[in-house]
Amino acid sequence: MYLEKINKPNDVKELSNDELLPLAAEIREYMINTLSTRGGHLASNLGVVELTIALHRCLEFPQDKLIWDVGHQSYTHKILTGRREAFKSLRSFGGISGFPSPEESDCDAFGAGHSSTSIAAGMGFAMARELSGGNERIVSVIGDGSLTGGMAFEGLNNASSLKKNFVIVLNDNNMSISENVGGLSVQLSRMRTSGWYKGLKEGVHQSLERIPIYGERIDATIHRTKSGIKQLMIPGMIFEEMGLMYLGPVDGHNIGSMERIFEEAFSYNGPVVVHVLTKKGRGFEPAERHPSRFHGAQPFDIERGLPLGRKEATYTDIFSTVIKKAAERDTKVVAITAAMMDGTGLKRFRNRFPERFFDVGIAEEHAVIFAAAMARAGYRPVVAVYSSFLQRAYDQILNDVCGQKLPVVFAIDHAGLVGSDGRTHHGIFDISYLSSMPGMTIMAPKNKWELSDMMKFALSYDGPVAIRYPKGEAFTGLEEYRQSIAYQKSEIIYPDGDVLLFSLGSMVECACKVKKLLSDAGISAAVVNARFAKPFDEEYLRSNAGKFKLIVTMEENVLSGGFGQKVKLFLSDINYSGKVMTIALEDSFVEHGDLDSLKEKCGIDDQSIAAKIRKAVS
Repeated sequence: MYLEKINKPNDVKELSNDELLPLAAEIREYMINTLSTRGGHLASNLGVVELTIALHRCLEFPQDKLIWDVGHQSYTHKILTGRREAFKSLRSFGGISGFPSPEESDCDAFGAGHSSTSIAAGMGFAMARELSGGNERIVSVIGDGSLTGGMAFEGLNNASSLKKNFVIVLNDNNMSISENVGGLSVQLSRMRTSGWYKGLKEGVHQSLERIPIYGERIDATIHRTKSGIKQLMIPGMIFEEMGLMYLGPVDGHNIGSMERIFEEAFSYNGPVVVHVLTKKGRGFEPAERHPSRFHGAQPFDIERGLPLGRKEATYTDIFSTVIKKAAERDTKVVAITAAMMDGTGLKRFRNRFPERFFDVGIAEEHAVIFAAAMARAGYRPVVAVYSSFLQRAYDQILNDVCGQKLPVVFAIDHAGLVGSDGRTHHGIFDISYLSSMPGMTIMAPKNKWELSDMMKFALSYDGPVAIRYPKGEAFTGLEEYRQSIAYQKSEIIYPDGDVLLFSLGSMVECACKVKKLLSDAGISAAVVNARFAKPFDEEYLRSNAGKFKLIVTMEENVLSGGFGQKVKLFLSDINYSGKVMTIALEDSFVEHGDLDSLKEKCGIDDQSIAAKIRKAVS
């Protein structure tokens, strides 16, 4: 009833105070019903419904700027900005994104998908406002988890130099600070959110600044004397010491309280941190009990809170088993992740070997240097990370790992197209950026058994190794093909044909389907599992390239700088006289949607590839 009144930006301001909690309940029900059929980030969004409503009551869209960190908690924001009906198409091919998207709405100030960026983005908008003489309100929302990222602290450090208003909302869904200080924090919060505290603080500083020489000394003495007590007694002093006003904590499910504290924050000339306490998964008991399970939920049964359909073993599951067994055999094996224990399958490792498991927070750069030093100290570190998140640590992989030739294993999950999460999460650049690094070895398994074999090889190899594998169900075909892993050696699946399908990782399964389609058209094809993207099997190509009229490279990575381009260059260098076709993704970003639709659109599905080959051969 109340949700139907929200048809365009700022409509929520027309509702009375008594209508806001029923609206929040309807939004939760709408999200639960929608995500139960198509999946998405449920727990994080259920936790910020009231917070989003309160912000929208204080802001004017699209003039004001609301910047979400990561963006996987922006569903209520989308619903409140005129996308209620479009929300039914969430994360589907051609539908709206699961993350903020300026191309989708001018109410989405800044695109997101990775963490710890919102404060820096907010600062950029604030400085642009000052240069243009505007008066729009600017708010950055960041979670306590994202605050572990180094960029968040870089942003906070820079924000302290701002002389005009900029509000940073700390969405704390762990309540660690509140529990530590108990009732005292409530009293201090009341004092801080009253105009008295802010006015007193500003008044004392301004008065002392007018006293020549001595005023500055008195101010500094007062600061030194009270600083030790403040750090022990008052929550948020880390922000105050960085030069930011701190307000809170405030109940993140009390809309009225948040509206009042936000308006107070907007009245301050300078950067303000508003500390909001929320509960992940609020309003849906299964998500409250298991917020990690409902972080990126698959379609689920609402009554039972359980995923729909039978769950097959994923590549992540295989990795989870392999690394645990490896640690049982070798006490030097350690596992490192950047706040992705569940997503990368390291929970079992943590439970079995807690002393050898390290979650460094959302800090990929730190994770890689941390791993490099452990390798230097004689351990065998495995860094488990999503492909698109590893991009953040390019410099550390290049200089600190490859530059020192250290035996660090990068277990790269979510490699290739990932589906509904879209542009920011597709792992389609890792071959390109990793293959530019001297000394890096890149591998990709064709099925679940090969992932196991590659992990064992990587842990015995004296140098950096990256193993990239897809999100989702592990391929169980081609079980009979399990040649031992040998450095820089490919695996011949089907040896003979006029066309060579030189395929890598997930594309081996596709190559076998393409072979069948070509056979139906009277074209014979050989299939070779490349195994190594770098260094690829030059010896095989040098000895066998001349047998084929057409060599087709197949990879789930962008063409630019990828496996296919490097193979093509090598074939040119050895004066191969036949045709070369590189099957890869175009040098562009890929939208969200189901995998089959995305692969067809990108031309890397079996039917599209077979059609291209038939045309080339004819």
